[in-house]
Amino acid sequence: MGLSYRVRYIWGLLTRPQYCITGILRVWYFLLSWSSITVVVPAYNEEEGITPTICELKESLNKPHLVVVDGKSTDKTLEIAKDLGAEVLIQNGKGKGNAISQGLSCLNGDTCYVAFTDADYTYPAKHIKEMINVLDSNPNVGMVLGDRFSRTYEFESDRNQFYIGNRILAFVQRVFNGVNLNDPYTGLRLIRFELLKDWKPRSFGFDIEAELNHHIERTGYKIVEVPIKYRKRLGKKKLAFRDGLKILRRIIIERLSDVPTNTSKNSSKTRKTIRKQQ
Repeated sequence: MGLSYRVRYIWGLLTRPQYCITGILRVWYFLLSWSSITVVVPAYNEEEGITPTICELKESLNKPHLVVVDGKSTDKTLEIAKDLGAEVLIQNGKGKGNAISQGLSCLNGDTCYVAFTDADYTYPAKHIKEMINVLDSNPNVGMVLGDRFSRTYEFESDRNQFYIGNRILAFVQRVFNGVNLNDPYTGLRLIRFELLKDWKPRSFGFDIEAELNHHIERTGYKIVEVPIKYRKRLGKKKLAFRDGLKILRRIIIERLSDVPTNTSKNSSKTRKTIRKQQ
């Protein structure tokens, strides 16, 4: 169902005087049932975490379009995702970046916002609602990130052994790419789909977050961070030390190719990255 149809339908209901009250009620119901958010979930051997992840997304969001990109799992991840009603894509390549790229390629104009989250149940889906509110009320914000390192959930979150590495890489991206974020490599983020339609990711692995941060920054839109709780993952950890080196390499590559994009709203001098007040 396209946007133009929705507009005509709503307008038709509101311009019929004899059905004024009924029309308003129908419009309200129609808007509540209008699912304009797609959640892309890269997954590889995540049979322990995929069930609670998908179920929580369904409980927290209003009829989301769930896309699980399975990296040829050898366990029951794919079967579980299908049984829970998610759209499942078999990944053609390897790595998180490749999975996100393939997930984006299957989306259409009905999508307004795209959320990315992990399949290991570390990111509470309830925070996506707050992130949606930020985009709804701030047209100059292009992306909202879930900040795992804020003090709001300091004693409730599981800050893993990669905390120090995250802080170092955050500093490096601030210096090289001008991206000033507290948690730039979080796996929970919400983005306006219009900013991703013509984007062709070059990252294949976990360095996709560094590339994505730089991409949104170059469009001139703002980036906002909201505090989130971070849970201990279910299943085996995939991130390794070599992934940190790949992220560092990606930051340098993005700096060397720092040319403003066609969708830029402001000049580089006026671009800002902001963090929501905690």
